Amino acid sequence: MLEEEYDRDRRRLPRHLRKLPAPETEFSYAIRPVEDRDIPDIREIYNYYVTNSVVTFDEKKWTLAQWREKAAYLAKLNLPFLVAQSPSGQILGYALVQPMSSKSAYRYSVENSIYLGHAAAGKGLGRALLEALIDACEAAGIREIVAVISDKGAEASVALHEKLGFVEVGRMGRVGFKFGRWLGTIYMQKHLKPAKKKGLFRR
Repeated sequence: MLEEEYDRDRRRLPRHLRKLPAPETEFSYAIRPVEDRDIPDIREIYNYYVTNSVVTFDEKKWTLAQWREKAAYLAKLNLPFLVAQSPSGQILGYALVQPMSSKSAYRYSVENSIYLGHAAAGKGLGRALLEALIDACEAAGIREIVAVISDKGAEASVALHEKLGFVEVGRMGRVGFKFGRWLGTIYMQKHLKPAKKKGLFRR
């Protein structure tokens, strides 16, 4: 039976005889520090944005080796790198911070990144990850967190950062060129509360 024929016959049945639609499974996850086994999923999430969007200015896909090197570098600096994992073990998204600069005077300031897989879009996970990242940064003794956001195609990211207290502090126009068009960046900043215990990341 064709699907449309089934739907037509279903509408003819009395309501009490109709088959109930399958209930939607509850969207749930756990946020935790990254582990090496997460790297393949993280790579796939990020590489989708590399090849299909302008929210990242990267134009070449990242390899597993590059991601493992980055995770090791952030761990050495004691900088937060979090993932959201589904009950089945799938990585739904990730959030991390990295130094704004290699210059030592920037040691209390970081730049954040958050990326979600398609299964997690529009379900509040971005906010949960950013909130967890902010908490982890405060615990690490970080004082300023900056988001550098594309001025095209990243409206949801701008809105999310605004909701969590980030303030736009500047823009740069036409500093990137991807997919045949010029792109600019929006800079948003949030001042973090001093950590109760000293946990400043290592340089």
